[in-house]
Amino acid sequence: MEKKTINAKKAVMIGCGFVGSASVFALMQSGLFTEIVLIDADKAKAEGEAMDISHGIPFASPMKIYAGDYDDVADAGIIIVSAGAGQKPGETRLDLVNKNVGIFKSIIPEIAKRNFAGILLIVANPVDILTQVAIKLSGLPENRVIGSGTVLDTARLRYMLGEHLSVDSRSVHAFIVGEHGDSEVVTWSSANVSGVPLSTMCEMRGHFKHKENTEEIAESVKNSAYEIINKKHATYYGIAMSVKRICEAIMRDEKSILPVSHMIHGACDIDGICLSMPAIVGADGIETAIPVNLDAEETAKLKESADALKQIIDTINL
Repeated sequence: MEKKTINAKKAVMIGCGFVGSASVFALMQSGLFTEIVLIDADKAKAEGEAMDISHGIPFASPMKIYAGDYDDVADAGIIIVSAGAGQKPGETRLDLVNKNVGIFKSIIPEIAKRNFAGILLIVANPVDILTQVAIKLSGLPENRVIGSGTVLDTARLRYMLGEHLSVDSRSVHAFIVGEHGDSEVVTWSSANVSGVPLSTMCEMRGHFKHKENTEEIAESVKNSAYEIINKKHATYYGIAMSVKRICEAIMRDEKSILPVSHMIHGACDIDGICLSMPAIVGADGIETAIPVNLDAEETAKLKESADALKQIIDTINL
């Protein structure tokens, strides 16, 4: 019966900083929703962003965008949580843990109180830790709590490989798995361009220094957020498009395979930790995890990534 209380065309954004506002701007243009509610601790900020973004509606499709409060979450199809302290220059995503867990302790119980029956999408960093915190604090089934995970890292990887090979990045098939952060793992062993193994494609395009090139690209992807933060103090457009992509998969029940952060049970002997692995994403959230072929080195690195996250989870008092 609870399904009937959902307005599938309604989204709520909690947190109206750079990421939240850019994501709502992307969603406004997507046509996925007819109603988007903005919630922020600073109500005036939410109102200002709602007004500004609403003025683009005549160039998109009819919808309502307005500032609201937690009572507005009850019937939403999807709630996106971007609220939290942002990453500062020189700070890692994991440095943000305690600040943002504290913020989540005030947000997630408010959602839980209202018998929310939709999908909860976590975008705030460190996203893997906060996805796990959200599962615990919300009491929602694990499949309905998703983190944006390495969807953005994977997009950065595909973009850079597309540039390197002079091919359309949409034809590049490669995942980043593990933590959205410094211990992330590039699945080079299964990377391909429209079915052609990556090393073969590189040689076809005149690149023969595989080890140097892959190491350089992996470092560039891993450090790109730090570089953007150093140059412009925040990253928000790439993640906004990632949020839009995840929302598309959910709202259209696409059953797309995306490397989102979710609770892992048993893949590569990892259990009870949220991190990114490819999964089928649709109207019910995570439908099923998808095994990704990893070589021995990648498997070991993924376990290290899980261990790094587990050490932090163990220090959090929920």
